Amino acid sequence: MIEAKDLTKRFGQQLVFENLNFKINDGDFISLIGPNGSGKTTLVKILMGLEKKTSGELSFTKKQTIGYVPQFRNIDMDYPLDIEQFVRLNLKFTLSPSKRHEDDELIKNILQETKLTELKNRPLGLASGGEKQKAYLAQALLNDPKVLILDEATASLDVEVKMQLMDLVQELNQKYNLTVIFITHDYELTKKYTSRALFFKNKTIEEVHVNDVSEAMFEMGS
Repeated sequence: MIEAKDLTKRFGQQLVFENLNFKINDGDFISLIGPNGSGKTTLVKILMGLEKKTSGELSFTKKQTIGYVPQFRNIDMDYPLDIEQFVRLNLKFTLSPSKRHEDDELIKNILQETKLTELKNRPLGLASGGEKQKAYLAQALLNDPKVLILDEATASLDVEVKMQLMDLVQELNQKYNLTVIFITHDYELTKKYTSRALFFKNKTIEEVHVNDVSEAMFEMGS
Protein backbone atom coordinates (compact mmCIF):
# COMPACT_ATOMS: atom_id res chain seq x y z
CA MET A 1 0.00 0.00 0.00
CA ILE A 2 2.69 2.51 1.05
CA GLU A 3 6.38 2.22 0.29
CA ALA A 4 9.26 4.54 1.21
CA LYS A 5 12.69 4.37 -0.39
CA ASP A 6 15.53 6.48 1.03
CA LEU A 7 12.98 9.00 2.31
CA THR A 8 14.72 12.06 3.77
CA LYS A 9 13.42 15.23 5.40
CA ARG A 10 15.29 18.39 6.33
CA PHE A 11 14.12 21.74 7.62
CA GLY A 12 16.84 24.02 6.28
CA GLN A 13 20.11 22.63 7.64
CA GLN A 14 18.33 20.56 10.30
CA LEU A 15 18.11 16.86 9.42
CA VAL A 16 14.93 15.24 10.76
CA PHE A 17 15.51 11.79 9.28
CA GLU A 18 17.27 10.26 6.30
CA ASN A 19 17.08 7.17 4.12
CA LEU A 20 13.90 5.72 5.60
CA ASN A 21 12.94 2.45 3.92
CA PHE A 22 9.73 0.66 4.81
CA LYS A 23 6.51 -0.85 3.48
CA ILE A 24 3.04 -0.63 4.96
CA ASN A 25 0.58 -3.18 3.58
CA ASP A 26 -3.19 -3.34 3.34
CA GLY A 27 -4.63 -4.25 6.72
CA ASP A 28 -1.43 -3.62 8.69
CA PHE A 29 -1.71 -2.47 12.29
CA ILE A 30 1.68 -0.91 12.99
CA SER A 31 3.10 1.46 15.57
CA LEU A 32 5.52 4.35 15.16
CA ILE A 33 7.69 4.52 18.26
CA GLY A 34 10.75 6.42 19.40
CA PRO A 35 11.81 9.53 21.32
CA ASN A 36 10.03 12.86 21.08
CA GLY A 37 11.44 14.89 18.21
CA SER A 38 12.66 11.83 16.32
CA GLY A 39 10.43 12.46 13.30
CA LYS A 40 7.26 10.46 13.86
CA THR A 41 4.85 13.36 13.43
CA THR A 42 6.85 14.76 10.50
CA LEU A 43 6.58 11.41 8.71
CA VAL A 44 2.83 11.36 9.28
CA LYS A 45 2.52 14.88 7.86
CA ILE A 46 4.39 13.74 4.76
CA LEU A 47 2.09 10.74 4.41
CA MET A 48 -0.92 13.08 4.66
CA GLY A 49 0.50 15.55 2.15
CA LEU A 50 0.91 18.31 4.75
CA GLU A 51 4.71 18.36 4.42
CA LYS A 52 6.96 17.74 1.43
CA LYS A 53 9.80 15.26 1.52
CA THR A 54 13.29 16.57 0.86
CA SER A 55 14.42 13.57 -1.17
CA GLY A 56 13.76 9.89 -1.72
CA GLU A 57 10.55 8.20 -2.83
CA LEU A 58 7.16 7.74 -1.22
CA SER A 59 4.66 5.78 -3.27
CA PHE A 60 1.08 4.62 -2.82
CA THR A 61 -0.10 1.61 -4.80
CA LYS A 62 -3.44 3.34 -5.24
CA LYS A 63 -5.03 6.60 -4.19
CA GLN A 64 -5.50 6.45 -0.45
CA THR A 65 -7.96 8.29 1.75
CA ILE A 66 -6.42 8.90 5.17
CA GLY A 67 -8.36 9.37 8.40
CA TYR A 68 -6.67 11.13 11.31
CA VAL A 69 -7.40 10.95 15.05
CA PRO A 70 -5.47 13.52 17.12
CA GLN A 71 -4.15 13.40 20.66
CA PHE A 72 -6.78 14.03 23.32
CA ARG A 73 -7.75 17.69 23.52
CA ASN A 74 -9.60 19.26 26.38
CA ILE A 75 -12.94 20.71 25.27
CA ASP A 76 -14.77 23.30 27.35
CA MET A 77 -17.88 22.11 29.17
CA ASP A 78 -19.97 24.76 27.39
CA TYR A 79 -18.90 23.62 23.89
CA PRO A 80 -22.08 24.20 21.86
CA LEU A 81 -22.30 20.96 19.84
CA ASP A 82 -23.44 17.50 20.84
CA ILE A 83 -21.56 14.40 19.71
CA GLU A 84 -23.58 13.86 16.52
CA GLN A 85 -23.30 17.52 15.50
CA PHE A 86 -19.55 17.41 16.11
CA VAL A 87 -19.14 14.33 13.92
CA ARG A 88 -21.16 16.05 11.18
CA LEU A 89 -18.60 18.86 10.99
CA ASN A 90 -16.58 16.70 8.59
CA LEU A 91 -19.44 16.51 6.08
CA LYS A 92 -19.67 18.92 3.18
CA PHE A 93 -22.75 21.14 3.27
CA THR A 94 -25.35 20.26 0.66
CA LEU A 95 -28.85 21.43 -0.32
CA SER A 96 -29.63 18.21 -2.19
CA PRO A 97 -32.35 16.24 -0.35
CA SER A 98 -31.06 12.91 -1.65
CA LYS A 99 -27.49 13.71 -0.61
CA ARG A 100 -28.65 14.87 2.81
CA HIS A 101 -30.49 11.57 3.23
CA GLU A 102 -27.31 9.71 2.27
CA ASP A 103 -25.38 11.78 4.80
CA ASP A 104 -27.94 10.98 7.52
CA GLU A 105 -27.55 7.26 6.82
CA LEU A 106 -23.77 7.59 6.83
CA ILE A 107 -23.79 9.37 10.19
CA LYS A 108 -26.14 6.74 11.60
CA ASN A 109 -23.84 3.92 10.48
CA ILE A 110 -20.66 5.62 11.70
CA LEU A 111 -22.15 6.33 15.12
CA GLN A 112 -23.14 2.68 15.33
CA GLU A 113 -19.66 1.51 14.30
CA THR A 114 -18.02 3.69 16.96
CA LYS A 115 -20.48 2.73 19.72
CA LEU A 116 -21.83 6.28 19.98
CA THR A 117 -25.48 5.79 18.96
CA GLU A 118 -26.86 6.03 22.48
CA LEU A 119 -24.58 8.99 23.25
CA LYS A 120 -25.18 11.02 20.09
CA ASN A 121 -27.18 13.76 21.85
CA ARG A 122 -24.70 14.20 24.70
CA PRO A 123 -23.01 17.64 24.69
CA LEU A 124 -19.42 17.03 23.65
CA GLY A 125 -18.15 19.22 26.47
CA LEU A 126 -19.81 16.89 28.99
CA ALA A 127 -18.56 13.70 27.36
CA SER A 128 -15.79 11.64 28.93
CA GLY A 129 -12.30 11.57 27.44
CA GLY A 130 -12.94 8.24 25.79
CA GLU A 131 -16.23 9.42 24.30
CA LYS A 132 -14.54 12.51 22.89
CA GLN A 133 -11.85 10.36 21.26
CA LYS A 134 -14.54 8.12 19.78
CA ALA A 135 -16.15 11.25 18.33
CA TYR A 136 -12.85 12.18 16.68
CA LEU A 137 -12.59 8.60 15.42
CA ALA A 138 -16.11 8.84 13.98
CA GLN A 139 -15.14 12.05 12.19
CA ALA A 140 -12.07 10.32 10.76
CA LEU A 141 -14.17 7.45 9.38
CA LEU A 142 -16.65 9.62 7.48
CA ASN A 143 -14.67 9.62 4.23
CA ASP A 144 -14.22 5.84 4.22
CA PRO A 145 -10.45 5.97 4.77
CA LYS A 146 -8.19 3.09 3.78
CA VAL A 147 -5.55 4.31 6.25
CA LEU A 148 -6.27 5.44 9.80
CA ILE A 149 -3.60 7.39 11.70
CA LEU A 150 -3.82 7.57 15.50
CA ASP A 151 -1.53 10.39 16.61
CA GLU A 152 -1.00 9.72 20.35
CA ALA A 153 -4.78 9.27 20.41
CA THR A 154 -4.72 7.31 23.67
CA ALA A 155 -2.47 9.70 25.60
CA SER A 156 -4.03 11.16 28.80
CA LEU A 157 -6.75 8.48 28.88
CA ASP A 158 -7.22 6.01 31.72
CA VAL A 159 -5.96 2.47 31.09
CA GLU A 160 -9.43 0.96 30.76
CA VAL A 161 -10.55 3.72 28.37
CA LYS A 162 -7.38 3.26 26.27
CA MET A 163 -8.18 -0.42 25.91
CA GLN A 164 -11.79 0.30 24.92
CA LEU A 165 -10.69 2.72 22.21
CA MET A 166 -8.02 0.36 20.89
CA ASP A 167 -10.41 -2.60 20.96
CA LEU A 168 -12.72 -0.57 18.75
CA VAL A 169 -9.92 0.35 16.34
CA GLN A 170 -8.79 -3.28 16.23
CA GLU A 171 -12.35 -4.33 15.39
CA LEU A 172 -12.45 -1.85 12.49
CA ASN A 173 -9.00 -3.00 11.35
CA GLN A 174 -10.13 -6.62 11.16
CA LYS A 175 -13.64 -6.00 9.84
CA TYR A 176 -12.69 -3.65 7.01
CA ASN A 177 -9.00 -4.54 6.44
CA LEU A 178 -8.32 -0.96 7.55
CA THR A 179 -4.64 -0.07 7.71
CA VAL A 180 -3.79 1.51 11.08
CA ILE A 181 -0.70 3.58 11.89
CA PHE A 182 -0.44 4.17 15.64
CA ILE A 183 1.98 6.83 16.95
CA THR A 184 2.50 6.02 20.60
CA HIS A 185 4.74 6.07 23.67
CA ASP A 186 2.71 3.25 25.24
CA TYR A 187 4.63 -0.02 25.49
CA GLU A 188 1.65 -2.12 26.62
CA LEU A 189 -0.63 -0.96 23.80
CA THR A 190 2.09 -1.52 21.22
CA LYS A 191 2.58 -5.09 22.41
CA LYS A 192 -1.13 -5.86 22.65
CA TYR A 193 -2.49 -4.36 19.45
CA THR A 194 0.21 -3.95 16.80
CA SER A 195 2.03 -6.61 14.81
CA ARG A 196 5.21 -4.63 14.18
CA ALA A 197 6.80 -1.28 14.88
CA LEU A 198 8.78 1.31 12.98
CA PHE A 199 11.31 2.41 15.59
CA PHE A 200 12.83 5.89 15.09
CA LYS A 201 16.45 6.04 16.23
CA ASN A 202 19.47 8.09 15.18
CA LYS A 203 17.70 9.91 12.32
CA THR A 204 16.47 6.70 10.70
CA ILE A 205 14.10 3.81 11.47
CA GLU A 206 14.34 0.14 12.23
CA GLU A 207 11.50 -2.27 11.54
CA VAL A 208 10.84 -4.37 14.66
CA HIS A 209 8.51 -7.34 15.10
CA VAL A 210 6.20 -6.79 18.05
CA ASN A 211 7.80 -9.71 19.90
CA ASP A 212 11.10 -7.83 19.80
CA VAL A 213 9.74 -4.49 21.02
CA SER A 214 11.26 -3.67 24.40
CA GLU A 215 10.38 -1.20 27.14
CA ALA A 216 13.79 0.42 26.64
CA MET A 217 12.62 1.67 23.24
CA PHE A 218 10.07 3.82 25.06
CA GLU A 219 12.55 5.23 27.56
CA MET A 220 15.01 6.79 25.13
CA GLY A 221 14.29 10.45 25.65
CA SER A 222 10.55 10.06 25.39
